[in-house]
Amino acid sequence: MRRDARPAEVDQVIAAIEASGARPARLAREGRILIGILGGEAAAETARWEALPGVEALLPLTTPFPLASREWQPQPTVVRLPGGLDIGDGGLIVMAGPCAIEDEAQVLATAHAVRAAGATVFRAGVWKPRTSPYAFQGVGEPGLALLARVRAETGLRVITEALDVEGLARVAEAVDIVQIGSRSMQNYALLRAAGRIGRPVLLKRGASATVTELLLSAEYILAAGNPDVILCERGIRGFDHSTRNTLDLSAIPVVKHLSHLPIIADPSHGTGHRHLVPAMARAAVAAGADGLMVEVHPDPDRALSDGEQSLDPAAFATLMREVKAVATALGRPVIAPDRVAVGA
Repeated sequence: MRRDARPAEVDQVIAAIEASGARPARLAREGRILIGILGGEAAAETARWEALPGVEALLPLTTPFPLASREWQPQPTVVRLPGGLDIGDGGLIVMAGPCAIEDEAQVLATAHAVRAAGATVFRAGVWKPRTSPYAFQGVGEPGLALLARVRAETGLRVITEALDVEGLARVAEAVDIVQIGSRSMQNYALLRAAGRIGRPVLLKRGASATVTELLLSAEYILAAGNPDVILCERGIRGFDHSTRNTLDLSAIPVVKHLSHLPIIADPSHGTGHRHLVPAMARAAVAAGADGLMVEVHPDPDRALSDGEQSLDPAAFATLMREVKAVATALGRPVIAPDRVAVGA
């Protein structure tokens, strides 16, 4: 829009875009108002839009994921969690906890241990999508109450995965961040619904997804109205069976170049072996990740899910000391749990 465009002219353009069947996206940048025309064929009608009062020029978008791109928003998105925790502002945030909730004792012991070591977000699966229908599928609804207890007792923010549209609302009511897992990265109905829940969303990269496909999935959430999207690199399927997946560290700077969205790394799923997790966690911090997601269990060898890639509390405490050293060398703070008050 022209610098002197009146509010009524801006409203007229937005109304015209909506009437065409496309979606308008408004952005203020450097004193200018930009209005995106997203979807449909209307954007090709150059003369139609340039003729509207207040319009200065029609500029083509050069990316298939405009809302997620730095072309549309050059400044990084900062996702703000309750209690003053920010993701994407240059600091390092660590999410840690068991792959799956098993019982009350396991959950509370792990939560207190990871908080003591320096984590600020507790991760634990309530419903677990598993490759085999006979594998442990999670404790279900009672796990949400345990997550609420973790938050109340420790002050940790909590995250768990929503598997489907039907369960999304229940998860969103109970957690601070809703996780969309790698198997659901292209569940477009779930992505659209996640765009309407009013909670930050952590979107994991699919095992065979390109970076572009990851960003297009994020676009579904953004286009539905939720700006608080956190991406997660958790490893992609490769041909070498020495690791569970190939943790694509190059995806972190690639995403930083293409998108304003924060990105964290999951070295647990990315390697599948606990002895590899610390090295890849350090490397992810060096690559510029905004955070880490690490699986921790009081007794990994007896875990009902993914014990082989889970650290025990002592190993996690050592990992935290190491990643803090890397972050400090890069001039980046590690967000400490004392930033969040218990009960906040």
